[in-house]
Amino acid sequence: MTSVGRVRSEAGAAWRSFLRRRTAVFFTFFFPVILILIFAVLVQTNPGSGGSGGLFSKPAAYYLPGYLAVVVLFTPLSRVGSSVSRHRESNRFEKLATTPLTRAEWLLAHTLVNVVIIGLAGIIILALMALVTNAGVSFGALPLVAVFIALAVGLFCGLGALLGSFAGSADGVIAASNAIALPLLFLSDTFVTPDLLPSWFQPVMNLSPLTYFARGVRILTYSGGSSGGDLVVLAVLAVAFFLAGAYAIPETD
Repeated sequence: MTSVGRVRSEAGAAWRSFLRRRTAVFFTFFFPVILILIFAVLVQTNPGSGGSGGLFSKPAAYYLPGYLAVVVLFTPLSRVGSSVSRHRESNRFEKLATTPLTRAEWLLAHTLVNVVIIGLAGIIILALMALVTNAGVSFGALPLVAVFIALAVGLFCGLGALLGSFAGSADGVIAASNAIALPLLFLSDTFVTPDLLPSWFQPVMNLSPLTYFARGVRILTYSGGSSGGDLVVLAVLAVAFFLAGAYAIPETD
């Protein structure tokens, strides 16, 4: 079997495993619905304040990258991290080591499944933004937005693999994921605009990989301009984290 065949086979198994977990399927796709209904419909935005009146003072379209960032960040971290941890506990990687499937191929297969899952969740978010808000989102750049999503998913799948490889248990993976994801979500130019943060902290935001995803998507869908620089940085970080995650996955445990 070729490398492509091995990846396809593992991805198919991972996809079927996801579909069998009905609770996970429900909340993966229902969570974006709750998110949009709470923040975009109930809380709403207040662009009349000139964009400097606090949280949600920008037009609704400004926060689309934040909504996408939630699923791009949390879903890969928890799903891949938990999968690696479960495989370690059941000695699955020791069994996989006797097959031609490499660690990079295993991670690539699970990354592709997450790209599909999060892509579908992203479509739900975009559809809800169009239906329940007056957000003037530019949909002409959706193919490039899809590239940003795929790269970000690959990045956080790699980070999830790192967490799953080093955390002591599945509970430890979830705790570590939340400890990393929550600060990143609110300190990466997603929902909290840079002008609301101390001036000394604003350069620190550039250390977050999620910043390049949020800024790049916002440029494409809201502000206009070139997002090439953010795309390049995100691509480099995605490759680095993916390779680190694949290397960290144990062959035996």
